[in-house]
Amino acid sequence: MRLTHFFSTAGLLVATIFFALSLTPSLIPREGVVQGVISGVSLAAGYGVGVFLHWLWRFFELPSAGARASRILRWVTGSFCALLAVLFLWNAANWQNTVRSLMGLEDAPGVRPFTVAVVALLVFLVLVAIAKLFRRLYYFLSSKLERRAPRRISMVLGLIAAIVLFWSAFNDVILTAALKRVDRIYQQLDARIAPDMPEPTDPMTPGSAKSLVRWEDMGHQGRRYIALGPKAGDIAEVTGSAKDPIRVYVGLNAAETPTERAELALKELLRVGGFERPYLILITPTGTGWVDPGAINSIEYLLRGDVASVAAQYSYLPSPIALMTEDAYGRETAQALFRTVYGHWSGLPHDTRPRLYLFGLSLGALNSDRSFDFYDIINDPFHGALWVGPPFRSDTWREVTADRDPGSPAWLPEFRDGAVVRFGNHFGGYEKGSAAWGNFRLAYLQHGSDPIVFFEPEAAYRMPAWMKAPRAPDVSPDLQWYPIVTMLQLAMDMHAGIAPMGFGHSYAPADYVHAWHQLVAPPGWDEAKLKLLNEKLLKWNPR
Repeated sequence: MRLTHFFSTAGLLVATIFFALSLTPSLIPREGVVQGVISGVSLAAGYGVGVFLHWLWRFFELPSAGARASRILRWVTGSFCALLAVLFLWNAANWQNTVRSLMGLEDAPGVRPFTVAVVALLVFLVLVAIAKLFRRLYYFLSSKLERRAPRRISMVLGLIAAIVLFWSAFNDVILTAALKRVDRIYQQLDARIAPDMPEPTDPMTPGSAKSLVRWEDMGHQGRRYIALGPKAGDIAEVTGSAKDPIRVYVGLNAAETPTERAELALKELLRVGGFERPYLILITPTGTGWVDPGAINSIEYLLRGDVASVAAQYSYLPSPIALMTEDAYGRETAQALFRTVYGHWSGLPHDTRPRLYLFGLSLGALNSDRSFDFYDIINDPFHGALWVGPPFRSDTWREVTADRDPGSPAWLPEFRDGAVVRFGNHFGGYEKGSAAWGNFRLAYLQHGSDPIVFFEPEAAYRMPAWMKAPRAPDVSPDLQWYPIVTMLQLAMDMHAGIAPMGFGHSYAPADYVHAWHQLVAPPGWDEAKLKLLNEKLLKWNPR
């Protein structure tokens, strides 16, 4: 049997073009299997576009080629597709190495063309098989309905019924089962207590026998957050004198509701003297409950340990899964913690209360942004926020980026002369602004190569603003925009891309030091001391 008896010639042509374009670079370096998945999905998407265009041609009753011309066309198309696929596979390694070079990585030997081709073909065949199954179901339902309704009505009703059945099967059977399995795995990981992390003996440490929060209820990430932070002696090696920082963490199992966990966090913060410190950091963790050590360690060093921080867990799932399944719960927890802590803080005398800052990374940045309403704090604002790698769905980030000052790039915007909001990364940014940075400050830390920040569904049909010149230095000049394909590449970068520290969605301690130093402006730090601090944090290993 000939291949074209099973597949549309137009579909295969567009599919091959999409496959070839998917091999060009995106934001993050890709290995063979990951590239194969991207290319397989692109193949399927291109095939769907080609089939649709062919159907549209026939729908408008445009002229078609004769039998002999069709055979010649299939041979020419097949030869062109094979040549195009081989040519782009041959160049794929060089394209990937341009991205690796920008990130300081050694050239990879290649993206393994055979691996890419096999994985892409398997993914393509699975997706096409699902599409053909859907079409058969649609035809079956439509034919049954046609006996009782006019033809066009039965076609519409059959399509709706097929979509509902397919979505129900996927959502209620496949997706639900997968999520339950993932939930069980991460629940077990969250409950696991590492043997080298015994319950604290210091009564002023959260999780100790005197604490209001039990050690076993903190969760895996909460216990790491409490146990692995720097002590006064560590900080004094850089600063000369220091205090032990105060850290409070309330795990998901510590109380039933977000409000109860927030109230417990406040009580524990009061117990350990958190409001007696000159600085207080209100942290919204990532989906797993993780707080990036580089973020909190850097501010604790910069403030010589004279700082308290508090966080409340809302999930133990990775951020992409938590965003799909527990989006509202993360927002509710962040709002409850902010409302409780801010409510107490705003009732304290202005001259004795600590300076209050918010922090969030990734999904934590999104939920931290959602934790308060500007109208509720306008009469008594907190001092600032550092939001790192904000997901593309972050409302404030989207509004500020879209309304940036003319001439500033989308990957490092300037907004209203920098009076309130400033953006930065390791290429600078925070120092820009013709206006003085006011008493209320919002700082964004984002890499130009971070797909979590710069993914957008609209990339399927229009070029993202961050791809226009001038580009971020860590974005490959070979990255080009292609309809649909670029959006698929960015989506895979977002979920499966791994970048070295300081690029993509991996933020280095030096990134945090620079951001916190500009945002909080702690006294007594010059370039030499900041360099020493960066070296210390880069080598930080509490175990």
